[in-house]
Amino acid sequence: MSIKRVLVTGGAGFLGSHLCERLVDRGEDVICLDNFFTSQKSNVVHLLGRSNFELIRHDVTHPIWLEVDEIYNLACPAAPGHYQYNPIKTMKTSVMGAINMLGTAKRCRAKILQASTSEVYGDPDIHPQPESYRGNVNPIGPRACYDEGKRAAETLFFDYQRSNGVNIRVVRIFNTYGPRMHPFDGRVVSNFICQALKGEPITIFGDGDQSRSFCYVDDLVDGLIAMMNGPDEFVGPLNLGNPDEFTICELAELVVEMVGGDSRMEFEDLPPDDPRQRQPDISLAAAKLGWSPKIKLREGLGRTIEWFRSIRMEDYRAPTPNH
Repeated sequence: MSIKRVLVTGGAGFLGSHLCERLVDRGEDVICLDNFFTSQKSNVVHLLGRSNFELIRHDVTHPIWLEVDEIYNLACPAAPGHYQYNPIKTMKTSVMGAINMLGTAKRCRAKILQASTSEVYGDPDIHPQPESYRGNVNPIGPRACYDEGKRAAETLFFDYQRSNGVNIRVVRIFNTYGPRMHPFDGRVVSNFICQALKGEPITIFGDGDQSRSFCYVDDLVDGLIAMMNGPDEFVGPLNLGNPDEFTICELAELVVEMVGGDSRMEFEDLPPDDPRQRQPDISLAAAKLGWSPKIKLREGLGRTIEWFRSIRMEDYRAPTPNH
């Protein structure tokens, strides 16, 4: 069987680096494409000596000519502090990046998977969120550059399929965590761990009763690969996430317990359009792919905390001044 040439955009990021590592270990010929806005070379440095791994610095808003069999389109800042820093560029990354990668897939007759997001559901009126739910998104709010950019990218994927016969896959990724999260990404898991390790107060926005579900990165990568290798007649959209639901306060208490110390909670105002609930309905993933997450929050947090203890914070730069 011939070796597949696989392109991963955003491949040096948190999710992308884990996906690249898994694909390299599977024997695929992997091209990692990244502009290093929110990613780190250190995420993939251990792969640079592998003969089936190649790293290219490139921004997906510009065309690139490559010959590939599969594309995982993961490129886009995903943390609010990062994507709101330059909202126009965020929208360009989602829309122009999708157009450029879909063009490559059309030319190469490659399969292409879009890493969409649970944010397409906005602040949901339905709980948990099934793929049939069309969302409750504010199109002019501070989060819209990301939410609507990802929604537009889904539109482009399905239009390229209908108009040009491109072999697409669309997955909607819910909160994911694990080693290689950027310490300055501003997300609750990384924030809480960093604050607890320093003995600082744990910052909670709102009353802490808002809920999230947290999927460990290894489970998420399993889902991405299963979707790419699944039947061509099933293109999604497909929810990928862990349906176990926790309040933000519950997460904070668990992190403080596991890290040790006596960090207290400090409450601040909730940002605009921050969703109150986020929980995936993953019955479709189970039915179509036989996929469900295996790693429980306590186990995954243990691995993530261990990684955060191992890194040197001075090796990381904040992508934006307001991290």
